[in-house]
Amino acid sequence: MSRRGRAWLIVLTGLLIFFAVLGWVVEAWTEWLWFDELGATQVFTGQLGTRIGLFAVFGLIIGAFIFGNLYLAYRLRPFLPPTGVEQQALERYRYLLGPHLIRWFALAAGAVAFFAGLAAQGHWQQWLLFEHAKPFGKDDPQFGIDIGFYVFKLPFWQYLLNTGFTVTVLALIGALGVHYLYGGVRLSGPGDRMTTGARAHLTGLVALFVSLKAIAYVLDRRALLLDTIAGTDLTGAGFTDVQALLPAKEMLTYISVIVVIAILIFSNAVMRNLVWPGVALGLLAISAVAIGGIYPWGVQTFQVDPSRNVKEAPYIDRTIAATRAAYGLDAAKTTPYGSDTVEPPASLAQDKTIVPNIRLLDPAVVADTYTQLSQVRSFYQFGDKLDIDRYTIDGKTADYVVGLREIEYGKLTAAQSNWINKHTVYTHGYGLVAAPANTTVCAGQPLFVSGFFTGQAQGADQGCASSTDKLPVDQPRIYYGERMGDEYAIVGKPDGGQSAEYDRPTGEASDARYTYTGTGGVEIGSTWRRLLYAIKYAESNFLLADAVNDNSKILYERDPRTRVQKVAPFLTLDGDPYPAAVNGRIVWIVDGYTTSGNFPYAQRVDLQDATSDSLTGDGTFRLARQEINYIRNSVKATVDAYDGTVTLYEFDETDPILQAWDDAFGGDLVKPKAEIPAELASHFRYPADMFKVQRDLLTRFHVNNANDFFNAPDFWAVPNDPAGRADAKQPPYYLLTQLPGQTEPRFQLTAAVTPREKQNLAALISGSYVDGKPHLEVLELSKDGRIPGPGQAQQLMENYDPARTQLNIWSTNVVKGNLLSLPYGGGMLYVEPIYLKSSGDNPYPLMKKVLVSYGDSKVAFADTLADGIKQLVGTGGTPPVVTPEQPPPTTGTPSQAAAAAKVKQAIADLRAAQQSGNFEAYGKALAALEAAMKEFEAASGQPAPASPAPPTPTPTPATTG
Repeated sequence: MSRRGRAWLIVLTGLLIFFAVLGWVVEAWTEWLWFDELGATQVFTGQLGTRIGLFAVFGLIIGAFIFGNLYLAYRLRPFLPPTGVEQQALERYRYLLGPHLIRWFALAAGAVAFFAGLAAQGHWQQWLLFEHAKPFGKDDPQFGIDIGFYVFKLPFWQYLLNTGFTVTVLALIGALGVHYLYGGVRLSGPGDRMTTGARAHLTGLVALFVSLKAIAYVLDRRALLLDTIAGTDLTGAGFTDVQALLPAKEMLTYISVIVVIAILIFSNAVMRNLVWPGVALGLLAISAVAIGGIYPWGVQTFQVDPSRNVKEAPYIDRTIAATRAAYGLDAAKTTPYGSDTVEPPASLAQDKTIVPNIRLLDPAVVADTYTQLSQVRSFYQFGDKLDIDRYTIDGKTADYVVGLREIEYGKLTAAQSNWINKHTVYTHGYGLVAAPANTTVCAGQPLFVSGFFTGQAQGADQGCASSTDKLPVDQPRIYYGERMGDEYAIVGKPDGGQSAEYDRPTGEASDARYTYTGTGGVEIGSTWRRLLYAIKYAESNFLLADAVNDNSKILYERDPRTRVQKVAPFLTLDGDPYPAAVNGRIVWIVDGYTTSGNFPYAQRVDLQDATSDSLTGDGTFRLARQEINYIRNSVKATVDAYDGTVTLYEFDETDPILQAWDDAFGGDLVKPKAEIPAELASHFRYPADMFKVQRDLLTRFHVNNANDFFNAPDFWAVPNDPAGRADAKQPPYYLLTQLPGQTEPRFQLTAAVTPREKQNLAALISGSYVDGKPHLEVLELSKDGRIPGPGQAQQLMENYDPARTQLNIWSTNVVKGNLLSLPYGGGMLYVEPIYLKSSGDNPYPLMKKVLVSYGDSKVAFADTLADGIKQLVGTGGTPPVVTPEQPPPTTGTPSQAAAAAKVKQAIADLRAAQQSGNFEAYGKALAALEAAMKEFEAASGQPAPASPAPPTPTPTPATTG
């Protein structure tokens, strides 16, 4: 390469390094500013300092070890190089490497050190837990060692051991190469094949490797408690592990120590050759196969497999006990529920505990309804799924479907999407919009009670919304939310300037403007700060735009889960954050879990599989794949929707993992549970993802007897969602209700389970808080009960003639709400709201009907829940209004005319049944109408046009349900 070419290469390399370093510096600086905004710089410095420390320590130690062995191999080279054809070929390499040999050694050691340091810094969480380990106060059932050793200590010891093996092998390979290069090791020629120095060096490294293997056998004995019991899918050490593998690994430990001594003594002090050390290594390998492999296989094959239920029983008991403790199942209260009632009790029509609180608004369905009826501007959007919370309004506590009216940047028009508008004008949403979950008005609309732009909602005078804001907040603006993605906002106006941020419509000629006054955001008034963020976002407008002024701040990382995850990187976050109005502020509440995969004998589960259901990805976040066998809802985190403040509250005061992490970050990162405001605590709800994990485990681990567990006759299953995707689990649902055995209504998360490979109902599982503490309850039905499960109830209701006819007419415009299972009077009441979505532009669902069933045959289909209950118990109620087809013309072929006549007669019979209030005749008329319509369509090849609904006079009480 010419001198000019070398100069250009140096310049380009320098520029690449400069921009790489600049990018890292900018990223680190802006991260520090972000953490400083939240007052959590100890998290940033703690992570960064630990990572740099591990990188440096491991890099230096491993690099020095590699370099030392390479240099030692060089220093132990023969004084006079051996001769021969082989050595003549090597002489050229000695000549090339000789003048810069130390430099080459340093380069090789530096490369290994760099990658070792990179690997080590990735284990910063393991190191911090190792350093700040806490006792669990509970010992494992095999060795009597505190569980804290397995959770905090064992993972880092295993990493150190694996690193030791790798580095020792690399050093051995490198040293062998140097010895061979300089003649210390030869493949041919007269005399010894290995010099004394080379033999001592290489056998020392081999002895080190075997010593590490001895330590590995010791750790392996402990790690067996985290393995899988052979022949089952249970976690822990089984009969073969305890009776065969544990003693085998103990024997192999002693054999390894003997082999180390044999290698060091026989190869260097007694026989001075490698024969006996080689024999010792061979014996170790044979022993590992025979003692550690063949013997346990024999025990498993000839002792355990023929009578596994007996041999594994004590260890299955251990797994059951450990699993129930690790997942909080041991505190679950099981209550038998006599489920032999299949006729709806008459008291159901007058019930004041269950029926008034039944939720009719499905938060997974009505998001579009909220958006269309409460958005006013197209760029306001609610989430794909709304949330359920409870509020006390006018002295009455009830469920409310709540959502935040956020800015949706993807809905801005092309003219609105320029840089100025996107980042300095459209900066925030407005209002927490809520509606009671058990009420609909104005042809199926939610009754909005909050979040109004001008103090009163449109339609309040017609009763379609509250006349006043029932949930007033001091600051309704939403700067931090789930819909804002990665977009940043620049706020703040110059002194004496005009407010630039779009605030809300006012109903007047011009909409309101606003200027952010909160404490959140990073100041970017100085030129250096603007340059910093111009580089970060590759955007010159930070330096050029007048909208960025001396008082400007930048708000970024605005998703509440992202903010909590960065402040508490040790937490696994629930996939469904929810907003709440607390003390005049709108805050996001995020449940945080501490998890581990090292709880002895506790069953491992995949967190993603256990928490996925039909709503995952549609309004709830899919959790990452993570094998765990311990979980605690240890933290309740809040994110202020206006200023972005993140607050972590301790919720489980007994969790050692949270205590260790809090110590690791200074001891004041997480606020004590006693500091949780009472109003905030009143909005805490049982966390959904932990409940799903517990529900999945309870399908098996409700069985406490090892023999019954092994035979699995009473295992349950989580049913698929009958109202959603048929291949996905039914999501649990929040309800304010009172279950059997409870003294008052509770806000609780509930789910139904069925017997494995059957469809009838097996149990109802619920999670709630009582006096601030989690309560998990199982309402277990009798094994021979006739109560249908969710899938059976869905089929029963949809096959009810009035419902089937109406749903067929509405066809693809039907949206099914969540199917609720409610125990009442020794039986099970199922309720499913039915929504109708129009076919026009921007359709949204409105609740039109309610399907209700009780027992194994009673079904009602009505406009309101009250009417459905009355139909169900046979005390009257309005028959469902079905929109039939218009009687087709009688002209055409004889078959068309005959079919048209049948349709006319069926419609006449239907109207007569409606006027008489006879439900039995009404059902028969519906079935006849459906059959006649199908006959006409088959005869004519086209559907008949729709007609208005027939009148619905007040019926007389019916005698059938």
